[in-house]
Amino acid sequence: MSVKIHPTSIVSSKAELDDGVIIGPFCMIDSHVKIGANTELRAYVSIHDYVSIGENCQICEYTALGGDPQDHGFKGEISYLRIGNNNLIRENVTMNRATGEGNETVVGDDCFIMDGVHFAHNVKVGNHVTVANKVGLSGFVSVGSHTVFGGMAGVHQFVRIGEFCMIGGLYRVVKDIPHYTLASGDPLRLTGLNKVGLERAGFTSETRKEIYKFYRWLYRKDSRFTDSLNYALKHKADYIPEIQHIIEFYEGTKRGVTFWGV
Repeated sequence: MSVKIHPTSIVSSKAELDDGVIIGPFCMIDSHVKIGANTELRAYVSIHDYVSIGENCQICEYTALGGDPQDHGFKGEISYLRIGNNNLIRENVTMNRATGEGNETVVGDDCFIMDGVHFAHNVKVGNHVTVANKVGLSGFVSVGSHTVFGGMAGVHQFVRIGEFCMIGGLYRVVKDIPHYTLASGDPLRLTGLNKVGLERAGFTSETRKEIYKFYRWLYRKDSRFTDSLNYALKHKADYIPEIQHIIEFYEGTKRGVTFWGV
């Protein structure tokens, strides 16, 4: 199987294209680019320098990957955008390289990125993440695996979103969202567990109940949140691994955490 390049596309002779790559019409591929086997670029796709894309990806019309960071601190240093395998990236998506010499913007494997999504500089996205139309992730945002975004959600810079979360459409996320939760409302609040996502992923009924019980205890009204969290931190070893994972997430917060709203 050979590489197929439409005659209207401009592809640098220095770009590395693995077996089975398909480049559609009117694409532009810069020199410092690597594209994995069986990845397809539809029409009018631009891949800028210092971008690597994995295998079996499909990148749709008018997408631009690896543009300079939209950051006043960027001074032209070499930085990277790295995209994993089996990703579907729909039309009009933009993803920027990182700010800072040698730093990376990273997208994992098996993600579904829908129309008009923007990933800013230094974003880190895990595996099996679904991002609906027109979502924007600001600089230095991190997103855990198996998380889902509703359309037109916006995420403030430096916010962390955990694993198996679901963010409602049209909402702004200004503080961290811990693992396994649903978030919606204005101001944004945690509204429960992502029960459907956890069940589909094989979390047992007993584990889901323990996670839910922990969150209700952590955010209970008869104790200050900080007191409850400090207790959980001191007794982390007493909890099941999934709850230990939640506690570790809280330990790493810098912007603060979104509170339980029900």
